Amino acid sequence: MEKHASTQETVRGQNVFEWYEALISAALVLVLVFSLFFRIIQVDGESMVPTLQNGDKLIVWGAGYAPQRGDVVIVDSYTAYGKPLVKRVIAKGGDVVNIDYQAGTVSVNGEILQENYIAEPTYLGYDVTFPYTVPEGTVFVMGDNRNASLDSRSSYVGCIDERDILGKVLLCFLPFSDFGVVK
Repeated sequence: MEKHASTQETVRGQNVFEWYEALISAALVLVLVFSLFFRIIQVDGESMVPTLQNGDKLIVWGAGYAPQRGDVVIVDSYTAYGKPLVKRVIAKGGDVVNIDYQAGTVSVNGEILQENYIAEPTYLGYDVTFPYTVPEGTVFVMGDNRNASLDSRSSYVGCIDERDILGKVLLCFLPFSDFGVVK
């Protein structure tokens, strides 16, 4: 009888060890995947309202990402602002951006953008004069809350070097009331 009890304890101990080993392995895989492919970023400010709210937590895809027009991206915190910026890519290198502040419209290469994601028409201007040709290797970014966003319309932010983009925002996961794919 004693031999049977000690065998059960040994088996139970091995099972517990195997569970711990499996949990530790799963945690390491998650850490590796998130450090190589995904990032978690928090929105700081109102410049992307109504698409994103202050405090929203985002999942960002960075591995092998190349910016495309219309993508919501995270810009590295190298800026004077000191925190990662969340903005929308409006134009890429070689594109010509024009903003008509009277009409509140933005055009790229002569085509007015249909921007159903913005809070209101674009009436706020900064010191960049238009039409403006985006330098190669950079992107022109703007916040969706155009009249409350410091972005590429200002020489303070300017065009963003593509190498300074951490990735594309895929998903808002917190708070749950804002949960969803970011478009």
